[in-house]
Amino acid sequence: MVPRRLWLDRQWTFDLPVSAAPGLVERLRGTPARVERRLEGLGHEALTTEYHGHWSIQENVGHLLDLEPRWIGRIDDIAVGRLTLQETDVENRQTAHAGHNQHALADILSRFELARAELVSQLEQADEADWLRAARHPRLQVNMRLLDLAFFVAEHDDHHLATITDILRIS
Repeated sequence: MVPRRLWLDRQWTFDLPVSAAPGLVERLRGTPARVERRLEGLGHEALTTEYHGHWSIQENVGHLLDLEPRWIGRIDDIAVGRLTLQETDVENRQTAHAGHNQHALADILSRFELARAELVSQLEQADEADWLRAARHPRLQVNMRLLDLAFFVAEHDDHHLATITDILRIS
């Protein structure tokens, strides 16, 4: 097994061709279903136990939900021509204080599915010129096209799915 890098330590190359957009949209559309399938049959304790001082499985899923407004806001940033994408809280205070372990997983999944449907709907409306519009990512200090943002979100989704798999492996 190859060890995964921490999210904030990842290095990024944004060089996908615009022809990658349809596949990225499908990848993003499928995340809620992949999460739901991955968690089928897990009991409350397995979902809500924190491992080695890190988020529980349910908190990882809640974190995906927490970031949907940020992704949609960044789509808007690009669409309206802002020079810089809105900041994100790298300390993830929203997730830390959300109490996701006290909520029903079904509620978190339902809300994530609805929020992700909105994100996908916005991306489906983009034309080729939209996919190539860009704004500066505040932390990475690189220009990020809408295409790159979609890739970034899909990679973030997969990062948390891989984290969930790691938790299941060690529990």
